[in-house]
This record gives sequence, C-alpha cells and structure tokens, in this order.
Amino acid sequence: MRLSPWWRRRSGLGLAAIAYVGVDYLRHLSPLWHGRLQPLLWTFFAIAAIIRVPVYKHWSSELRSALPFIFSLVFMLSALLFEAISVRFVTVVLGLDWHNAAQPLPDVGQWLLLALNEKLPQTVVNLLRARIIGLHHYLMLFVMLGFSVLFDSIEAPGLGLGARYMFTMGVGRLLRAFAFVSTILPSPRPWCASSRFNVPAYPHPWAQKYYVPYATDSYAIHQVIHNDIAYADPGEYDVDFRPNWGSMSFLIDFLRPTAPDGSTPWYHLLKKAGGGCNDLIYSGHMLVSVLTAMAWMEAYGGLSSILIWFLVLHSTQREIRERHHYSVDCLLAIYMGIFLWKMIGLFWPTKDASKNKRLNKLEKVQGRLMQAAKDSDMDKVKELLKEVEVSNSQVKQNPKSTAMWLFSGATIVFTITMVLLAFTLTSDG
Repeated sequence: MRLSPWWRRRSGLGLAAIAYVGVDYLRHLSPLWHGRLQPLLWTFFAIAAIIRVPVYKHWSSELRSALPFIFSLVFMLSALLFEAISVRFVTVVLGLDWHNAAQPLPDVGQWLLLALNEKLPQTVVNLLRARIIGLHHYLMLFVMLGFSVLFDSIEAPGLGLGARYMFTMGVGRLLRAFAFVSTILPSPRPWCASSRFNVPAYPHPWAQKYYVPYATDSYAIHQVIHNDIAYADPGEYDVDFRPNWGSMSFLIDFLRPTAPDGSTPWYHLLKKAGGGCNDLIYSGHMLVSVLTAMAWMEAYGGLSSILIWFLVLHSTQREIRERHHYSVDCLLAIYMGIFLWKMIGLFWPTKDASKNKRLNKLEKVQGRLMQAAKDSDMDKVKELLKEVEVSNSQVKQNPKSTAMWLFSGATIVFTITMVLLAFTLTSDG
C-alpha cells in the first residue's frame, strides 16, 4: 500500500528517532545485537539521505542560509571555549582542600526522588534509573531533524534551523558560564575535583585574599560587609607553578596547572574541563536537551515531540538522582532553554522574506488577476504579475535580521569584555 504524504511527514522522522534511541539503548541490554543493528541503521539513514540529495528542490534557500550557519557555528565554538576556561577556573581557584571539605547543599528534589524509590514498584524505579538517553542522543536527534528537510519532513532551509539552534546554544552557554563563575557552589559529588583534576591543594592568591579569611568566621564576614574592603592579609602563600605557554600565558591564572600538567599544552587542560564539578547553575546537559525539544516541537511537532519532552523529564530526574546537578540547576536550564529559544526566535530573520513578500502582494492583486483572466485580458495579467515581481525585487532587509546581527555582535563584544576584565582582576595575584 502506498504511504500518503501525511504519513511520511508526520510519522517517518518520529519512527526514525525512536529506532535510533531504541537501538542505541541495546548497548545496555544486549551488546551483541547493538553491535549488529547500529551499523545497519546508520547505513540505512545514510543511503536514504544520499538518494534524496539529487532531487532536493531547495538548494538556493540552503545557500542563502550558509553564511548565518557558519557565523553561528564559529560563535557557538567560541562560547564553548570560554565556558571550558570558566569550568576549569571555578574548580581550581579554591584548590582541592576546599572541594574535599565543602559539604554539598541540601537538595529537596533529590530527597523526593529517594522517597519515591521506597514507594514505587521496583520496575518503575528501574525505568527511572535507566540510562535511556544522554547528551549525544539529543545532539544526534537535532542532526536528524535538520537532515529531514531532504524528505520534506520540515520546512526548508535546514541550515537556517541549524544556525538558529547553534546561535541559541552559544548564547545559552555564555549566560551559563557567567552564572556559575559568579558564585562557586560546592559540588553534589565532593570527590569530583580530586578524581578529575590534578590541581594545587591551596587556593589561588586572589581567592586567598578575598575569600579564605572570612570563610568560617561570621564576625569577620560582618566586618567585611561593614568596611567593604579585604578584612585581612592572608600572609605568605605557596607560589603557583607557571609553565611557559608563550602568548597564552595569561591562561595560567585561570587554569592553574601543576608541574605535571604544565608539561603539556594548555588546550590539553581544557579537554579535561568537560563535565566539571562546579559548573552547576544552570545545567548544560539539560540546556541541550531542552533546545532540541523546542526545535523539534516547532519544526516538526506531532507525537514524537511529546515523546522527546518525556525524555527530557527523564533526563532531568536522572541528573538529580545521580547527583550530577542540584534540582535548581535542572529547573533553571528548562526555564532558560524555553526562554532563549523563544526570545531569539523574535529576532531571528524569517526563512524567506522575498517569498512572504511575493505571497502578500499576490494576495492583494488576486481579485484583479482573476477578473483579468475571466476577461481574457492577457496584457492586464502580465502587468499584474510584473507588479508582483517588482515588489519582490524591492524587498528590504528584514528588521529581524538587523536586530539579530546587532544582538549577536553585542554578545560577542560583551564576551570579550568579560574575558579582559577577568584577566585584569586575576593578573595582580
């Protein structure tokens, strides 16, 4: 039986997403079948996409979106670099002694999940604890959403959707870095820093001056508030190891390498910053999942988007349950993901301004065009069609496009300013 266009549009991509997540979960249930089915599934996806490429009709629209796509990619990678430096900084600035001594904050959300473990059937608890979906799954689901434009599952251009996704991700990552670097919270896993990072045990001299004297003395904190200056001189402190990183030596105060670490290039330390210990408010993993769910819901919709939101909720409780994040981190990530996607959507340029302009003009002259056709007045028909084309050629730059570029430029300038400010503050140590 021949499938209808509605079935292909509303079910094909959803079934592909379910197949991808389901086959990948077999790695936990049956590694043997996972090893057999996953290559077959990816081969099928690749062949289907290759077959559709020659008959794809929207290449001109994709080319117009190529420049915003490249800009958004560079912007997102720059934001991730800034975030990686910030992740390392909030871990090393107070030293390992602080991490080992700092108690995790009380988390009512985790208490609730532990209480539910005692009330719910064990089968349900096992389902809640199952590692059904992870960060890479959400990223791949969005890639599948973007490529589904080849099958007319979503509206072209796919590169335009990808550009908006990456730009929103970059903004979200920058705001996240500014949040967690502003106030350093103790990790829900006290052993995290010692197991992941090889850093000095003592705080950075900058942190010693402004934090250590008041950490446990309530009277000293009162004095700091009253005088609004450093309460005491920390005295003598160990000198940090300073490797020779040439023009990148300004990163030493942020990354604080030890002698073994300093023998490797600076970017090797940033690789270890992935999945830090104190980059808590708000959760980066949950931001990715929410942005994927928002993009899927807006571009595709249907029951599959509802399923993805259920997976987002499952990921949320797992992040809290496994103590990767506090409950507030995950809740804020959900709020911010929805807010950023909607907010940037207000500034993002329309998919095809010329097409919309042409359709609006055609709607205005529709009555006259039909009358001219009835009268067999071909000259009038040509005149009206020419009027539509002239209006299309006079399309001005979309105000949303201008606002988006101004917004992105301001974001980049703000990022550079914050980096220079942080460098200035720490370089006096």
